[in-house]
Amino acid sequence: MIFPYGSKEIEYLKTRDEVLGQAIERMGMIEREVTPNLFKALISSVVSQQISKKAAETVWNRLQTLLGNISAEEIVLADLKAIQGCGMSTRKAGYIKGIAAAAQRGEVDFHKLHTLSDEEIIHSLSALPGVGVWTAEMLLIFSLCRPDVVSYRDLAIRRGMMNCYVLEELSKGTFEHYRKKYSPYGSVASLYLWAMS
Repeated sequence: MIFPYGSKEIEYLKTRDEVLGQAIERMGMIEREVTPNLFKALISSVVSQQISKKAAETVWNRLQTLLGNISAEEIVLADLKAIQGCGMSTRKAGYIKGIAAAAQRGEVDFHKLHTLSDEEIIHSLSALPGVGVWTAEMLLIFSLCRPDVVSYRDLAIRRGMMNCYVLEELSKGTFEHYRKKYSPYGSVASLYLWAMS
């Protein structure tokens, strides 16, 4: 599944921001895969924290082999050492176990998260062990397909913005100025900013 957008979002962004509009024109449509299973996507993002893409894929494949199915139930039942044996630190394995336990206890209802606002989802997910605001923002885009997310915490987004507008530096105020311009289609703008980073 690909992040859904089309001519409506593109035309809006072009009329709101000429510079970004020219970049969109140059690049054409960007296809970014999404993972609709929010729990699985969250575990995957914790696995890939601070390691290379290739290493993350290896660890993820081992974890899938170990568990069979990446679910809260399977993770809670699995031995911490076995999860760690997939190639991650004790701390990271502990985060994964903690997230699964929180899901089982109903502290975060992954089946109902889609009914909450962006802010509520960020608040709910970033309360989990090993999950920060940035991770929650990425899940808003790449699992829930929320339309208006531009993450200030994402270095590549900031770099893309600086490259797009040929800026030497980027203050929070300038970032906010552009973020508001893109609204309500900030997530589509994010796809292009990443491509320019």
